[in-house]
Amino acid sequence: MEIVGGLATVLGSPVLLGWIALAALVGMVVGAIPGLTASAAIAMLLPLTFQMEPLAALAFLYVIGKSGRYGGSIAAILFNTPGTAASTATQIDGHPLARRGLAGKAMKTATVSSVIGDYTGDILLIAFVGGIAWVALRLGPPELFGIYVAAFVVIGSVIGDSPAKGLASAALGVLLATVGFDPITGTPRLTFGVYDLTGGLGLVPLMIGVFVLGEVLTQVVRPADPPRVAEGGGARDTLTWADYRPCLPHVARSSVIGAFIGMLPGLGSAIAAFVAYGEGKRRAANPEEWGHGALEGVAAPEAANNAVSGPSMAPLLTLGIPGSTIGAILVGVFLVHGIQIGPTLFLTNRDLVYALFAAGLVGIAMYGLMGYFGAAAVGRVIARVPARGLYPVVFLIGIVAAYAARGSLFDVWVAIGAGALGWAMRRWGLNPAAFVIAFVLTGGAEQALRQSLLLSDAGAAIFLQRPVALGFLLLGAAVLALRARGARRSLPDGRPT
Repeated sequence: MEIVGGLATVLGSPVLLGWIALAALVGMVVGAIPGLTASAAIAMLLPLTFQMEPLAALAFLYVIGKSGRYGGSIAAILFNTPGTAASTATQIDGHPLARRGLAGKAMKTATVSSVIGDYTGDILLIAFVGGIAWVALRLGPPELFGIYVAAFVVIGSVIGDSPAKGLASAALGVLLATVGFDPITGTPRLTFGVYDLTGGLGLVPLMIGVFVLGEVLTQVVRPADPPRVAEGGGARDTLTWADYRPCLPHVARSSVIGAFIGMLPGLGSAIAAFVAYGEGKRRAANPEEWGHGALEGVAAPEAANNAVSGPSMAPLLTLGIPGSTIGAILVGVFLVHGIQIGPTLFLTNRDLVYALFAAGLVGIAMYGLMGYFGAAAVGRVIARVPARGLYPVVFLIGIVAAYAARGSLFDVWVAIGAGALGWAMRRWGLNPAAFVIAFVLTGGAEQALRQSLLLSDAGAAIFLQRPVALGFLLLGAAVLALRARGARRSLPDGRPT
């Protein structure tokens, strides 16, 4: 099996294991810092990977994403401030446990559940991704364009609370992705006579601006109170089999929920965590304890949160469609190292793909060990770092990273402008994740559209003549209609958001 060869490659390289261990630590720490996310860490560190071997670069950022998803639970439990959107569900029961002096028990529960969920998602990914790629290889440009359109609609309408604002965010990403020369005619588009814009906007500075500088500006404008650690200690921090056994059914169910949601582009770990929490509470033998400090209420969302990680890579690797913001950032690594993502990836770089999966499996074990024995220590250290010293350093690192990508001062201005845009999007309820994913998808969607029209004498009617393409277009329309209907019903006066 390919995964056995991948594990041999990873375990046989001390340097690669070192990068994976560092990624596990960095992701956990960054995820535990209120206001920062794994996406921000990956965006900042992306230029560092340009000089690394492809496998090491991909494994390093991939494991940061995994560990960062888990790290958010540390802030949620200790500080009552979710480190990530998904860990908001963990906060509901995690912090009440911490207030009762059971912070260590809650964090160990979160760690074990995250590891089980992550392994479940990765095993399902490894088992089924080859079949998905086999199907994807048989799709032509019209079918791919239909998939891209459905992805735009699903991502734009599902990410966030408002389908209108989500679609607006995606549309803005499409608009900025068209800056530069037209790939077919060579005509400048939206360059306004600025030479530096003829090559388009760089993905790396754009992501650094939106995810890093934009988040820093948001924290500066609306500073949060310093985090206070809810302490535990002694035997009360020990997690026994009797403590965890009631959590196992919830963890198993939530892992499957998270893995399924992870395969659907745009839904993400936050939705998976809340769906798992709601389903767990509905089926719980003690639903009255949920919300007041139930260990099962920590285990369920954490398992679903991390089960998203592996399956969210499936649409990226098989179709070239990032299923999450972390996937969108990884696109940059593939492109920099000259690796074409999509169905042909399993023909041209199959060993690399399975070695990356193996690195993920090793990374899960590493962040699990670090978190089980060291999460409380990480929380105490973070609580002592003042925000007024942390965020200026993060801002400066972001600027340096934007410049280092191509050695271009213009990229620094792009990052600063994207940072202001990221702050404005958060301020007005637009969605940075939908914006960046749409920016990444636009090139492939435009190529598929152009190729489809060149193949057809009937023009755009080719999409109606190909059943698979038509099916995905109808799927996108159905999702949009259902989402708009749901948003309209959620308001007392019936107006859509």
